[in-house]
Amino acid sequence: MSETVPNTPLAAATDAAPVPTHPEQLLSDVASLPPLPGVYRYFDAQGNVLYVGKAINLKKRVSSYFQKNHGGTRIGHMVSKIARLETTVVRSEAEALLLENNLIKTLNPKYNILFRDDKSYPYLKITALGKSGSEQFPRVAYYRGAVEKKHHYFGPYPSAWAVKEAILLMQKVFRLRTCEDSVFSNRTRPCLLYQIKRCSGPCVGHVSPDLYAQDLLDAERFLNGDAREVMTELEARMMAHADKLEFEQAAELRNQVAALSNVLHQQSVDNVSDRDVDILAVKVQGGRACVNLAMVRGGRHLGDRPYFPVHVEDAAELDDAESTDAVAAVRNVRSVEMQVLDAFIAQHYLNVPAPPSLVVSVPVDKGLLQALSEQTGVKISAVHNPREQRRVWLEMAQTNAALQLARLLAEEGSQQARTRALVEALDLPIDDLEVLRIECFDISHTAGESTQASCVVFHHHKMQSAEYRRFKINDITPGDDYAAMRQVLLRRYGKLAETLQEAKRTGELPAGTGRLPDLVLVDG
Repeated sequence: MSETVPNTPLAAATDAAPVPTHPEQLLSDVASLPPLPGVYRYFDAQGNVLYVGKAINLKKRVSSYFQKNHGGTRIGHMVSKIARLETTVVRSEAEALLLENNLIKTLNPKYNILFRDDKSYPYLKITALGKSGSEQFPRVAYYRGAVEKKHHYFGPYPSAWAVKEAILLMQKVFRLRTCEDSVFSNRTRPCLLYQIKRCSGPCVGHVSPDLYAQDLLDAERFLNGDAREVMTELEARMMAHADKLEFEQAAELRNQVAALSNVLHQQSVDNVSDRDVDILAVKVQGGRACVNLAMVRGGRHLGDRPYFPVHVEDAAELDDAESTDAVAAVRNVRSVEMQVLDAFIAQHYLNVPAPPSLVVSVPVDKGLLQALSEQTGVKISAVHNPREQRRVWLEMAQTNAALQLARLLAEEGSQQARTRALVEALDLPIDDLEVLRIECFDISHTAGESTQASCVVFHHHKMQSAEYRRFKINDITPGDDYAAMRQVLLRRYGKLAETLQEAKRTGELPAGTGRLPDLVLVDG
């Protein structure tokens, strides 16, 4: 069982300079920590999470932060802000690893490497086989969301495009239906897909349930990586029909064989021992990092997706500084690339099924792989310096990681240049361009009715869509944009301005208080 131990600071300590001063209660809590595995969280005076870490020995690891003078380093800057800590004792290092990365994704601490995955992965879905109506002819569909056990899911795929390509393949080779059940049940004649040989026309009885079930089985086997076996069976069935002089059926199978052969040639389905593989390549440059994830399912390369973590420099320096026990001593010689890849694997596969094989550009922590294996119930292995086809896959992923990171750095450089030009043109008194915050407002209505105001936010050199807001405007003269703008500005900034004025008078700023923007733009 896990045990959470909250700790709250009470008074300030007076340590000699230049060692940072910390509350006596905090130092007392650190001294009383148990020598057990667990996860710790550091908070600042405003209650913001600074860092989440794990340790085999909580007492040794946490104490090391407060026993050394870290000077003006990033870790020293973070330690000087620590006002409170919380710890959770767990049973094993594997539990600590999983809890640590769950908390990192939930709390978004400033000094941890964080991968923001704002999208779920799409799947190819084949509905369950039933005994009557449309259920006798399962459909193939694009799907994103929670899976149901009664249906069959293939993937995950790296993009919607990859799923749609796979569905087109199912139509070309196996002629499976894609229409909704409501459409299927009300058809009286075949649709265009039947005419262009992308569907076998089960809705109007042009194919029997048995033949459709055979095509469905072949499609599932193909998606599972048995493409060559499916090809061999189709050829055998074609020859059997030809021997019986059933030339129409033989011609249909011949067309299927030709289509499948063409697909295998175009998509380079490879004969590898492990059919489901994730290829992970990491590139670090200019304080930013990119992890390129390429997916191979059923022996087919489905495409890739880039990920860009945040807090890379801060987290890497903290990770290097943690060298109080044997495990940390090993981690201390790990490169930034290794740390980034470990963070990606730990966070990404919390919610995404992990394949049994990973091909990686840098070595992966063995303890991490063991913890993931325990979590999934499937032994997961990582191959560094692969050979043959896997090497080709890895080189492709490394090239894409370098290209994606170069594109990101170029875009960020351009964005920062535009921000600097704006600050100079408006003569704004801002030294750190990273903190420049601009909010823009506009009013809209329909002939004076249903008046609404919208607010968009520019921060960190880009638009922050998660912070956009919409306001419903009431109790004004229809069409009075001035009154509408006055109302939205008061609602947006009224309470905040009062709080900041009170804090200026008392010298105490409540935790979680925001700040006014540096520039407000209004349209109209």
